[in-house]
Amino acid sequence: MTTLVNDVSATRFLRFWAAQTLSQLGQRFGLIALPVVAIETLNAGIEEVGYLTASLTACYLLVGLPAGAWVDRWAKRPTMMRSAVIRAVALASIPAMWAAGHLGLPWLYAVAIAVGTASVFFDVAYQSYVPFLVSDQGIEPANARLEASAQVSAVGGPAAAGLLLKVVSAPLVLGLDALAYLLCAVFLATVRDNEPRRQADEKARRHLGREILAGIRFVSGSAVLRRLVVSVGVSNFFATIVMTLTPLLILKKLDLGTTVMGVVLGVGTLGGLLGAMLLPKVRSRLSAGTVMAGGLLLAALSTSAFPAADLVRGSGSLMPVAMLTLGQFGMTLGAVMFNITQFSVRQRVCPKELLARMNASIRFVVWGSMPLAALLAGWLGGQLGVAACMWIGVVGTCVTVLPIFGMDRLIRNETQAVVVAAEPLPA
Repeated sequence: MTTLVNDVSATRFLRFWAAQTLSQLGQRFGLIALPVVAIETLNAGIEEVGYLTASLTACYLLVGLPAGAWVDRWAKRPTMMRSAVIRAVALASIPAMWAAGHLGLPWLYAVAIAVGTASVFFDVAYQSYVPFLVSDQGIEPANARLEASAQVSAVGGPAAAGLLLKVVSAPLVLGLDALAYLLCAVFLATVRDNEPRRQADEKARRHLGREILAGIRFVSGSAVLRRLVVSVGVSNFFATIVMTLTPLLILKKLDLGTTVMGVVLGVGTLGGLLGAMLLPKVRSRLSAGTVMAGGLLLAALSTSAFPAADLVRGSGSLMPVAMLTLGQFGMTLGAVMFNITQFSVRQRVCPKELLARMNASIRFVVWGSMPLAALLAGWLGGQLGVAACMWIGVVGTCVTVLPIFGMDRLIRNETQAVVVAAEPLPA
């Protein structure tokens, strides 16, 4: 915490850290429980699971760009609080509808859309908030700590969800998910930051369309951000194909059950925690471009263990479980090292007044491709089979490392340009 104490009190940062951990825990619960509700409670098939994943991510296409402009206008902490409360209310409606005997797939899709839309605003605000808590030198250590807690949630969330799903109905598990989001909002209410507050008349004079366009122009004009958009966008598209079909592979084809699925994904995600812990040492020896390229390639290659587990399903459950766990470990190890580094690079090469619009513009492309990938996974999985479709996703993710090569010089130049632009003019 020493690199952060100089910028913000330990108590203030710890409260934000706790809120972020609860939000991540809620997301991990939802990622496990929502498909399980669809598959086991409502008997959803491959196409319906694809529709559910698309419902969670389609909002990035619908509101992704204006969300960035709005979040740059609004105070980011209250935006995150409101988003957390909306997700809590939406998820709490699922056990209520189930208890009343009215839960169906259309309602599940509607909740997914509401949760996804609120997540757009939360994530854009969250990714733009760290520079208002710490100095430029503290950005990467802060992101590493926050990502470490995200990985702890990723380890505990699926494992706990898997165990709870064994003894509690999946809709009721989503009630705990809602509670996590409520607690997230409570912790955020206690955080103080140094974000400047804009006057209402100043915000009213600004044109939404021009603000959105300014964010798009900044991203398109940055060689660093252009390459990251291409790399992460293609990677997310093909990774979504694999992840959409993973519950069907584990629950239907391998018949391992929800407990095994939760434990496998949770234990495998220890790789992400290890990545967050190792990153400071790795970054002290290797450049940002090298770390991003290595992490992304490791994550891409590790996804091959998912469809490969289907090849050994006749050898008992031990071998498929081991392969799934190893694949999840390597995927999260590489993805976390890549993500922390690329988030920090994005925050350093962007002026603070454009942070939300920059993040929203990138997420519009990167996350906007995910509902298309989910729909494709549902359709293609039904045509070719789950494992064959997952192999297509694996091959696609392996090409995403190419735009990362040769980025270090570009990162140095653009970071220096932001620093020079932020320096006050001599009197």
